[in-house]
Amino acid sequence: MITQWEKLEIMKSKKQHKIMRRLLNSQTLPIIGLAIIMTIGPFAFAQQTSKTDSISQEPSQWNQKEHEVPMGNKIHELPAGSPIAAFSAGGTKENVLEDFIKEQKVAGLLILHDGKIRLERYALENSDTNLWSSLSVAKSVTSTLVGVAIKDGYIKSVDNYVTDYLPELKGSAFDNVKIRHLLTMTSGIKWNENYTDPDSDIAGFDRDTTIDGMKAIVSYMRQLPAEAEPGKKFNYSTGETHLLGALISSATQQSLSHYLSSKIWTPYGMEQTATWRLDRTGQEMAGCCLQMRLRDFGRFGQLVLEDGYINGESIVPDDWFKTATQIQVPLWPGGGYGYGWWIFNSNSFEALGIYGQKIYIDPSRKLVIAINSAWPEADSNERHFAAANFIKSITDEIDKE
Repeated sequence: MITQWEKLEIMKSKKQHKIMRRLLNSQTLPIIGLAIIMTIGPFAFAQQTSKTDSISQEPSQWNQKEHEVPMGNKIHELPAGSPIAAFSAGGTKENVLEDFIKEQKVAGLLILHDGKIRLERYALENSDTNLWSSLSVAKSVTSTLVGVAIKDGYIKSVDNYVTDYLPELKGSAFDNVKIRHLLTMTSGIKWNENYTDPDSDIAGFDRDTTIDGMKAIVSYMRQLPAEAEPGKKFNYSTGETHLLGALISSATQQSLSHYLSSKIWTPYGMEQTATWRLDRTGQEMAGCCLQMRLRDFGRFGQLVLEDGYINGESIVPDDWFKTATQIQVPLWPGGGYGYGWWIFNSNSFEALGIYGQKIYIDPSRKLVIAINSAWPEADSNERHFAAANFIKSITDEIDKE
């Protein structure tokens, strides 16, 4: 668990520093609760409020370093589109926009429609040159890199066993776990992601003594017992996505940052070098902590919307995103979890992170919405509903055009 505030050098101003310190102190929390909330009502569950606790006060063993994800020489331009009239000055929904930004602590909002910028706003002293932490939005990036590695031939199939690529896990509860199970968080491996519990796996991972020569996440995960057969139980586990990152690095013999740069950041034309936080053994924390500009959050969403095509060729297998963004694990009527993506209805899918990070993708409308926020709570049913209602107001206006 990353808890040291000095890792927030990416933010320039004192206020930004304070905001991002609050965002990263908890690293990542489960957000499966919001899926249930979206079904049974906004007041069915109490808000989960992030508070300073005994865990976050303990010294961390984590490497405070990061790897860069270099940009290339060419930038994928995002041309300006016509403003959405209702949200413009004097428009019928001008106050809706302003209230959403203020009340939901929005630091950045980007609306891409048909690849063009229809709206872009910054607040909380954030700007178009700052990097902002993805938190668990990174899980959707990592799952995409699995598809890339399959297309490149480094990984044969999502039905390969995890131990084929991480042999250090042989003889552990992971013997029958497939890559598919990590993508869908259905490994059946017991994992406790309660950040207020000093006996949780998040805390244990931070304190664990790594076996020499072994990646920290592999060393820790190989000790965990199974509580269900693979594929039978969904359990939100950042550890499983961290493990996916180690698997990709092992399969490609490249750092996750280098692979992301060479396959997406440089060829697609991201506009700024990103950064990815490292664990104590120098492995990127694949389940969180990828820092990028707001427009590059949008560009990643646009790449997914375009089925991963770069220069006329897809970087992932045919139908990868169709499969990855479909319900693989039903969690409530009409929705569930895919390969690192959340699905709430048949028209769209989302990458989500705590404190209000979101990439919303609606292929039918050719729409991508990227939101960076600094919620005072890690997770909040009311704030999720506010975001959903605001997005509905956007799609309503687009449908009128």
